[in-house]
Amino acid sequence: MDFDGFFKQRLDGLREAGNYRVFADLERKAGTFPNATRHINGEVKDITVWCSNDYLGMGQHPKVLDAMKEAIDKCGAGAGGTRNISGTNHYHVLLEQELADLHNKEDALLFTSGYVSNWTTLSTLGSKIPGCVIFSDALNHASMIEGIRHSKAERRIWKHNDVEDLDRQLSEYPADVPKIIAFESVYSMDGDIAPIKEICDVADKHGAMTYIDEVHAVGIYGSRGGGIAEREGLMDRISLIEGTLGKAFGVVGGYITGSKNLCDFVRSFGSGFIFTTALPPAAAAGACASIKHLKSSQVEREAHQERVATFRKKLDQAGIPHMMNSSHIVPVMVKNAAKCKFLSDLLLDNYGAYIQPINYPTVPEGTERLRITPTPLHTDEDMDQLVEALSNLWSQCALSRAVA
Repeated sequence: MDFDGFFKQRLDGLREAGNYRVFADLERKAGTFPNATRHINGEVKDITVWCSNDYLGMGQHPKVLDAMKEAIDKCGAGAGGTRNISGTNHYHVLLEQELADLHNKEDALLFTSGYVSNWTTLSTLGSKIPGCVIFSDALNHASMIEGIRHSKAERRIWKHNDVEDLDRQLSEYPADVPKIIAFESVYSMDGDIAPIKEICDVADKHGAMTYIDEVHAVGIYGSRGGGIAEREGLMDRISLIEGTLGKAFGVVGGYITGSKNLCDFVRSFGSGFIFTTALPPAAAAGACASIKHLKSSQVEREAHQERVATFRKKLDQAGIPHMMNSSHIVPVMVKNAAKCKFLSDLLLDNYGAYIQPINYPTVPEGTERLRITPTPLHTDEDMDQLVEALSNLWSQCALSRAVA
């Protein structure tokens, strides 16, 4: 077989469909986020980042940077290997304590990313709990889907955020069958929010374990940044809360929180934890500083909500269609893969605005969009420049405008 020819053929197909992914060569500027430098063809250009998951700009916060520098001076660069082989660095212990406290749980367990925490935990629970059935929301993240698939447990897909469908499917199984309901709080592409209370009610009815992915909510929602479940006073009803340190907390890593036995079970049986090099101490220290700060500071969250609302108003005034939701994610709908990629390229090349196109398979065909995430650090001037650019390109591409 001509392996290289096969690879090229498939890649050419992606390019023709407008789904080929191009990664911009960017360099974030410390202290001036969302500004960055773009490297292209030997040149450098200043740009503004509009699609970062560093939702609050905590990746630039002085407390976070100082904590990471101090940890490097104390411990050096890496963790030295897995926690099983090289031991648990004290910064890991402190961070897990902060995370357990954040979610009012008995314990927490760190992973190298949110993808790994989902994949490892769901695959471990599904494979080790005898006869377990996992009920997965239809729009769950790829990391959850892969973890469930790898577990080889029986899986049922329930209609997105449809509690009646979930209840119906759970009712098909005897009461003594172990059941796990896996869902997200904020869905990152559409920005919609799960009906957590109603899901918990159904879980209680059927004796099911609840597994919630709060990666796009931690830090941003709740009085201390514990996510949507905290905001709605429901953390005590969730069996396992999974989150990330790489989005609103501005660093890197993933985690789960729950009972001591649950976390210890995953620690003891989860291959994705046991055989993976631990987070660098500096990353753990930075995340710990970020969590501590956001537990007591409302400034970032309040500014974030105001900036998102202001940006949506500016889009409405220009007639730029965006998907309405109650979260911080602003999907500007293009609904055409080639045009979405074209718009993204022109915004970056001609207007210095970086927004990665979201095409299939991340979203269904015909729902392609520019996923915009305003932060507390985007100014009115930044917003006006972007909206004007979008308005010009909307006319150039003959795209439909929203009716006020």
